[in-house]
Amino acid sequence: MAKLQVRHASIMEIAAYVPGKSSVGGKNPPIKLSSNENPFGASPLAFEAMKKAIEKTNRYPDAYCKELRSAIAKKYGMDAENIVCGAGSDELLSLLCQAYARDGDEVLYSEYGFLMYPISALRVGATPVVAQEKNYKTDIDAILNAVTDKTTIVFLANPNNPTGSYITKQEMRRLRAGLRDDILLVIDAAYAEYVDESDYSSGMGMVEEFDNVVMTRTFSKIYGLSSLRIGWAYCPSYIADVLNRIRGPFNVSDIAQRAALASIADDEFVEKSKSHNKKWLKIVTDEINDLGLRAFPSVGNFVLVEFSEESGRAAEDAYEFLKTKSIIGRYMESYNLPNCIRFSIGLEKENKSMLAALKEFLG
Repeated sequence: MAKLQVRHASIMEIAAYVPGKSSVGGKNPPIKLSSNENPFGASPLAFEAMKKAIEKTNRYPDAYCKELRSAIAKKYGMDAENIVCGAGSDELLSLLCQAYARDGDEVLYSEYGFLMYPISALRVGATPVVAQEKNYKTDIDAILNAVTDKTTIVFLANPNNPTGSYITKQEMRRLRAGLRDDILLVIDAAYAEYVDESDYSSGMGMVEEFDNVVMTRTFSKIYGLSSLRIGWAYCPSYIADVLNRIRGPFNVSDIAQRAALASIADDEFVEKSKSHNKKWLKIVTDEINDLGLRAFPSVGNFVLVEFSEESGRAAEDAYEFLKTKSIIGRYMESYNLPNCIRFSIGLEKENKSMLAALKEFLG
């Protein structure tokens, strides 16, 4: 019997996204440092909100996330009508490709950018195009030089995952200035809440200034709501209108909406999470460098570590060794960084266990 053919042949080019591992098959609960999650979990206020929301699982959620969009708008001083909520920012990235890319178009992203960028492009038949990075950081000139008459979208994670690097607001503006007005610039600011650098901007102001800039955010990282799948995009009004036409009618559950509403109001929890991360990011980075490894400077809640190429001391060897200690990092081969492991910043005990295990591995 003949098989049905997919509409876009490029779909069969997709390497399915493989998330960070959650278990290693050992007897002890693992130390999971593979997915850039908040080690504190979610806000206590979010848990209370979720308990109440469970009682209404027989009812459809608010299809427009009106209360949540209003809360986001109030917090950041923006127009709620320009906010679109989605099942994680992943869904919104995919919808943007669905709306603004098609067969024959090119979707451009930085060399070590999020794996969902090429996946989203290939889903709609567009061609993913990679701009080389310089010293593991987005190279604005490389992106601009890679633009062709077929380019319709540029994805840029700032800060970037997995490298932890960021570009300044001046560099971001230079990128926008070098793009045609008919190219959509999507700024993926999933880790913005962790950044303190004075020359950083999430891109919010650029959305208000230009008609071809979108910023995406998520509740998966500092807010600790990864399993609920909820994110949002800040867009020019006409793009928000397009996204609302093509998204699912009830794409964000009521439980997720209620948890996000409670989370965004809990400044104390966010500050606790941010302060812990700032302290332990520095400790982990410094101690890894002291071990003779290379820890890349990061402004996120994770650190990318480069290992020796020597057999027995390479990243894959370290990854397998750490698993015997029930410690799970993220081996970065799928990002074309086969000699690197990314470690999320965990609780104090988890960070210390990971550092001790690395020291043991290196002998």
